[in-house]
Amino acid sequence: MTAIESPITPLQSMEKDAPIRKPQIGLLLLPAGMLIGLLLVCALVVLRMSVGERNAEWTGWSLRAYTQLASSRNISIIIDTIWMALLSALITTLVAFPIALFLTRTTSAFARRLVLVAILLPMIISLLVQSFGWMAILGPNGLLNQAISAATGIERPFSLLFNRTGVMLGLVQTSIPLAVLPTAAALRSIPLSLEEAANVLGANRIRTYRHIILPLAWPGMAAGAILVFGFNTGAFVVPLLLGGLKVTTIAVVIRDQMGSLSNWPLGAALSFLLILLALAVQSLNRLIVRTNVEIKG
Repeated sequence: MTAIESPITPLQSMEKDAPIRKPQIGLLLLPAGMLIGLLLVCALVVLRMSVGERNAEWTGWSLRAYTQLASSRNISIIIDTIWMALLSALITTLVAFPIALFLTRTTSAFARRLVLVAILLPMIISLLVQSFGWMAILGPNGLLNQAISAATGIERPFSLLFNRTGVMLGLVQTSIPLAVLPTAAALRSIPLSLEEAANVLGANRIRTYRHIILPLAWPGMAAGAILVFGFNTGAFVVPLLLGGLKVTTIAVVIRDQMGSLSNWPLGAALSFLLILLALAVQSLNRLIVRTNVEIKG
């Protein structure tokens, strides 16, 4: 009597001997690689134009644009742009924290979705439309002044348009999603049991937030602040419409130099400065993320 061989054994042997097909991950990354390569080419083109002669950007070589960049007026504009971006990042982070806390702590799914939609609206609606909305609110005869005039009888009590206040309001409002989402992600990773343990041990809400919530949520808050800073450093539409000709930023100067003034090397030098600022911001963001991973590890 011969033994009956199992039919599964040869099949397992064939599967073991068959070559393993590796997924073509390289092909999937090809479009993203092409876009990154195109951005790199654009950055190199900007760098080349910045060291060219005016009206001879591709044939001449000169550092005159960087000499003009170091003028007192341009340095003042650069410092002013960085300062407004820093201040807007700080204000946006402070405004975003309670919103992110509500998103992660509320038990109402409807309220969470409603707030999330409201937060994401600035990313959906055009910056141009949002800026014109602010102009309708903050203008001399805007909704805000009309409401306060009706309540107090004072004619045009506030002047919030075409100055730094109006620009700051626009920068903060348009960049709130960039601060809320990383902060909410950091808060969501904090177990509620830590807060409950602190309450059981007698810590009040202030001590709980100071010693537990804020230190653990700090990486997300810092990442959001860095994103807001990088976004507002290159802001163009909001400063142009809400600041008029009284608030000038780097992006507005680039538009003037590469447009009506036809000074492409200086515009390219300012653009290259914005690229360096963006790279510095991203390096700082990666440093914070790496530090957070090391702490959690």
